[in-house]
Amino acid sequence: MHSRRSVPAYAFAVTLALLLLTAVDPYSGAFAAPRYELASAAWASEAEQKLGVSQSEFNASARDGYSATAKPKPVVPVWTPPAAAIPDPGTAQAYARARLASMGMGDDQYACLFNLFAKESGWRVNAHNKSSGAYGIPQALPGSKMATAGADWETNAETQVNWGIGYVMARYGSPCGAWAHSVSSGWY
Repeated sequence: MHSRRSVPAYAFAVTLALLLLTAVDPYSGAFAAPRYELASAAWASEAEQKLGVSQSEFNASARDGYSATAKPKPVVPVWTPPAAAIPDPGTAQAYARARLASMGMGDDQYACLFNLFAKESGWRVNAHNKSSGAYGIPQALPGSKMATAGADWETNAETQVNWGIGYVMARYGSPCGAWAHSVSSGWY
């Protein structure tokens, strides 16, 4: 029974000793700390112990059979609009007017669509907003959404106008509804 009492006392004494040792010299553990200085200045001046890196980016280094190479930066694919012949905006505008007329809409609705697409892209089939990624005459975001209107969505003004009119009708009910929203909020 005497030994059962001594185990907690012994454990307490050991714990107290470790705490005091840490409090007196917190750097007594076996680890490297930047505050310690090299024991030999001659060792520190040896050429193989120094590595100079120029202002240019560090690419690779080798020493004693070991080498280090900078991790290459990941390549993020960025969609770039195709280089194509730019159709005359007047052709796209004439197509849009005829398309709205075939849907039973008059010049008042065409005027709203004209203003909307003029504000968004200047009626340019290759208009590309680099900050948002919007593309084409209706500034679809992302531009690839227009593929639902045709595989030639990147270069064909008629495909873009068809998609744009479909979007405007589904979301706002009419070109004038989309134009009113654009005027009040700055986007459609």
